[in-house]
Amino acid sequence: MALIHIDPVPPRCPPGVVLAFVCGGGKIDSKHVGKIAFVGRGATVEVPDGKAAAIVNALDGATLQAKPVRVRFAGKADFTDANHLSNLSHLLDLEAKAEQEEARRRAQAEEGSPVGDGSTLTKLILRDSEFGLGGRLLLTFGRKTLNEPLPPSRLGPGAPVLLSQTNVNRRVPSYRGVIYDRDTATIGVAIDPPDDDLPDEAVWRLDLSPDEVSRLRQQDALRRAASATGDRLAELREVLLGERPTPPAPLPQGKGEEGGPIPEGSEDNPPPSPLPEGRGSSAGSQDVSEAPSLPLPSVEGGGGVGAPSALNEPQRDAVAFALAAPDFAIIHGPPGTGKTTTVVEFIRELVARGDKVLACAPSNHAVDNLLEKLLGVGELPVRLGHPARVMPELRARAIDILAEKHPDARQARKVAREAFALFRQADKWTREKPQPGEKAALRKEAREMLTEVRRLEASATERVLDEARVVCATLTGLDSQLLGQRRFDVVVIDEACQSTEPAAWVPLLRANKVVLAGDHCQLPPTVLSPEAAERGLSVSLMERLVRQFGPGASRLLTVQHRMHAGVMGFSNGEFYDSQLVAHESVAAHLLCHLPGVARDPLTETPVQFIDTAGASYDEELEEDTGSRFNAQEATLAVKKVRALLALGVAPSQIGLITPYRAQVRLLREKLADVSGLEIDSVDGFQGREKEAIVVSLVRSNNEGEIGFLSDTRRTNVAFTRARRKLLVIGDSATLASDPFYQRMLTYFEQIGALSSVWEETE
Repeated sequence: MALIHIDPVPPRCPPGVVLAFVCGGGKIDSKHVGKIAFVGRGATVEVPDGKAAAIVNALDGATLQAKPVRVRFAGKADFTDANHLSNLSHLLDLEAKAEQEEARRRAQAEEGSPVGDGSTLTKLILRDSEFGLGGRLLLTFGRKTLNEPLPPSRLGPGAPVLLSQTNVNRRVPSYRGVIYDRDTATIGVAIDPPDDDLPDEAVWRLDLSPDEVSRLRQQDALRRAASATGDRLAELREVLLGERPTPPAPLPQGKGEEGGPIPEGSEDNPPPSPLPEGRGSSAGSQDVSEAPSLPLPSVEGGGGVGAPSALNEPQRDAVAFALAAPDFAIIHGPPGTGKTTTVVEFIRELVARGDKVLACAPSNHAVDNLLEKLLGVGELPVRLGHPARVMPELRARAIDILAEKHPDARQARKVAREAFALFRQADKWTREKPQPGEKAALRKEAREMLTEVRRLEASATERVLDEARVVCATLTGLDSQLLGQRRFDVVVIDEACQSTEPAAWVPLLRANKVVLAGDHCQLPPTVLSPEAAERGLSVSLMERLVRQFGPGASRLLTVQHRMHAGVMGFSNGEFYDSQLVAHESVAAHLLCHLPGVARDPLTETPVQFIDTAGASYDEELEEDTGSRFNAQEATLAVKKVRALLALGVAPSQIGLITPYRAQVRLLREKLADVSGLEIDSVDGFQGREKEAIVVSLVRSNNEGEIGFLSDTRRTNVAFTRARRKLLVIGDSATLASDPFYQRMLTYFEQIGALSSVWEETE
């Protein structure tokens, strides 16, 4: 027998109700259902192995006693075939173990510290509580002594936490919540309204909670995709795994030969040249034979395209191609080419033709970026996720805030206040001794009122979702209890290459079609387990599809609006088969063109590489962390930054990037007096840009070892953050041991950008 888990099950729900729910929705005879066990707020049910997948698919998001529930496989994943999806499931388990080991290592490293590893706050008392953030209970905690500062911790806004009492011997409930506010002496936690009132005399602790829910959703998505039969999910799985060919994207309706594209091989559209082996992008060539360049029409009515498109030709081609694709499409957007702008226009086209769209990204920051751009063009998406994890200026579009404005939600808040008043009355009887059973009756009435509260809240949420044409969420933030059994005409995944493939399968469960946008030539997903990374977990779904299907599955955006042509040049040739073109508005822009910036060789040139070879700028190892730093190189980088500042470049216009955290710490220490200057790792700058970028590569040794600089995508990210000036510092003798960096040095030499550190000291 297989185990499935149902949550949340209404309080005191009898087994017969759960049995009827499973049998009715899952179309199974009750004699084939095994044990039903209630665990916490959920129930685990034994069902036949061969029917488990169909039952989970049928019940997940279905309504149990007037409220949608989550239904998933319970226990360890058991795949019938050892295929790609089962391998991903195993790699997820390896990654979970690596995360646990990393947490233990961090705790041991800081053992004895007064704040431990910064993941816990203790000895807290409840100072205030109120309703807000979409009907959640907002709790403010501090120390017993008013205004006593809380110790430093990693518990900041948006962090998931577990709230529990510490001054009781009996077993009491703990509550999952999210930090929504933090200052010197207090910390705010948002939780779902509990069934009982919180005791005033309790002493509390907060623990950073691992995102176990995310991992479970990914594992469940892989099992459901693997076991799907006879439905759209099964068809998409067969296409995305290469089990059946995807048909070519049809020509948009009404486009005949006269309105079609220029035939491939003609003088104006020569065949694409093959990519160099082992380099560049298999999605790089422009095969436009299946999706002609189309203007995006103006469409009357709210939410549609309200003005003629301002997209350039490659962007229009990408939109038309994605609209025509029957199963999936890829929009490959190198740095500065307007990938998210293209995605937003594509979503507007979908809405204009009446489609329902689920727009996702791997992180809350990336989702908020997409949401902000959609709002900027007049769309009104609904943002899923805890409001505390949404940028404050965008919270008005959060599902809980929108639902809170509905009349049903206003009534729910009123009933909730009355329910908690009854709880307090039952706990603090002061006038006279209550009659036998009177306290229990009050608590029963209060619990029944809270059940009504949840029904009213669910009704308000349903109304908001029914009216939404675009829903925005993180990949693993899709909750069946909220979404029910809704499906979407198109799922769009922005920044798709920053997500592991299992996370992408979570929204695919609800998709009729998927469009992925990103750049697999930039940073891959972060994976802690070396074994999992080596065996494929660090390969995103988009990158795998590009490799598997080649240029015909994607469209490359080729006009970039960020970088000077010289800044762009090396990455363009190395990663994008020299297909990128710098728009005329940026192709020749320099720092000296900025208001208030003086003319100087430093501001009149777009690119400079300072070679430290032979100067004994040796790297060192930071003992505590194993990270590397280069003190002399840091001193030179600081000198160049201060020179830029002296020439009138603003601190906010400069970014200082280095691949190693130890070097980040050293540089921040040396430039602590400069406010507004950003110094960070490559990862911290992905998706960002600055007028001037200074890169410290750190590695300098006699062995020619370059460590994780060998992941050349990191260098691509670092170089392409610059708009007008790229200044790189490194040791050519060490770097040239790698062919990639040898080509980099050759490029800098060819454009006259290569100089020696000895010239800097003259």
